[in-house]
Amino acid sequence: MDETPLVEGELISDQTKISNKDMIHELELKGYGETEDGKLFLKFFESLYLLYSDKLILKKGKKAIDFDSFMAICQKQDSEALTKFLIYRDLRNRGYVVKDGFGFGSDFRVYERGHFGEKGAKFLVFGLNEGQQEKMGNLQKKIEEITQMGKEPIIAVIERRGEVIYYKINRMNFYQNKSRLEESFQI
Repeated sequence: MDETPLVEGELISDQTKISNKDMIHELELKGYGETEDGKLFLKFFESLYLLYSDKLILKKGKKAIDFDSFMAICQKQDSEALTKFLIYRDLRNRGYVVKDGFGFGSDFRVYERGHFGEKGAKFLVFGLNEGQQEKMGNLQKKIEEITQMGKEPIIAVIERRGEVIYYKINRMNFYQNKSRLEESFQI
């Protein structure tokens, strides 16, 4: 766990607004949030992670919001909130900087360790829960789009116990062997 200082934030819609300039600078260096008009806005999974790690005091008005309450709010807005949080937490705990994905069915952009701010994200990660069905055509389309961007596609599968297992995916072509197919029909 990185040494992120205790941060105070205000819940605005589904994002956390950080106003303290010192905290904004500290969080930006660690790859958290997006700056807008001198304020830092954290995505819900970033807020959940900081709440879970006891690094964030989240308030709406004067009322404090704890991890469980905020998770319930997030799950009402996004049925995949728990899945995204588990993947985000696991990647952060492994020392990666993780940002919101940019389409193509990806949940996250993941930067190589030590390269955040220097290079673009190397991996695009999308999550699946164990037992969740995904059409092969959809998977193939995601993989092609991600590899065309020069990124490595990774599937993060959440087991029933909450453990995350990562699968790196490569594109594979299957060619029909026509000469052997013709031989098998000759008698």
